[in-house]
Amino acid sequence: MSGVVDLAAVKAAGEAKQKAEQARAQAARTGAPAAGPLVLDVNEADFQSEVLQRSTEVPVVIDFWAEWCQPCKQLGPVLERLAEEYAGRFVLAKIDVDANQMLFQQFGVQGIPAVFAVVAGQPIPLFQGAVPEAQLRQVLDQLIQVAKQQFGIEGAPVAPGAEGEAEAPARPAGPYDTALDAAAAALDAGDLGGAVRAYENVLADDPANEEARRGLAQAELLRRVQDMDPQQVRKAAADAPGDAQAQIAAADLDLVGGHVEDAFGRLVDTVRRTAGEDRNAARVRLLELFEVIGPDDPRVVAARTALSRALF
Repeated sequence: MSGVVDLAAVKAAGEAKQKAEQARAQAARTGAPAAGPLVLDVNEADFQSEVLQRSTEVPVVIDFWAEWCQPCKQLGPVLERLAEEYAGRFVLAKIDVDANQMLFQQFGVQGIPAVFAVVAGQPIPLFQGAVPEAQLRQVLDQLIQVAKQQFGIEGAPVAPGAEGEAEAPARPAGPYDTALDAAAAALDAGDLGGAVRAYENVLADDPANEEARRGLAQAELLRRVQDMDPQQVRKAAADAPGDAQAQIAAADLDLVGGHVEDAFGRLVDTVRRTAGEDRNAARVRLLELFEVIGPDDPRVVAARTALSRALF
């Protein structure tokens, strides 16, 4: 069950913040940008180092393209120009789909050009097709904000020769760091009950603690699905589209499997089709799943809009 969603948000966030701080300290000592090259040609052999590892220091935007794709030839140069203009706040990785079919399939690309991002090792779909530059800037600005707020990742280069920046100060320990580390360790070890209790203890003292809220939502999600028979749950959902509980259970499985948009879409449709207690149950579960992913994720933002339309 430890796939795209379940443990990544709690565990990767802390690791990414630490690596980002180390990268900025190194950049200050050497006068080199933390991001390195701004535009990269990436293939399957170097994807791990050039995209996944680099995404712990700077948001990586992936442009899936092909030589024969005319819209790609419109979008690609704009992305490259913006990568230079944004001066290291993101890195552009260009992937030729004809030469890298495995990556094309792993990301579930339906058509090109397709643009994704990777932050702290987590994939985020951005858009498909050639979009206007104004819209592209909005998407990039939102991505940069999410990377900073959720993972502490700031990709802007450090100016060489800045006084007093030879050593980046270590982040001071927070009052709940030990408890949060223990909760994440319990989650990693599959002790879901222990993780739930640990996160609840933090929230009892600090109800606004975002890391604890997300960790609790993840632990509760994993606890709900641990005894499910996936085949049976999906068959029940397919056989009864109007059964709110069947759709709620299937949405939990969707999310644990990394199918975030499918989970959100399933519950929005359930809200739209049902009424009364069933409708409220689907709405509440959707809000709980939003907590798992995080409020600033573009998929959550889009699903909130869809939920509002379904409700009103």
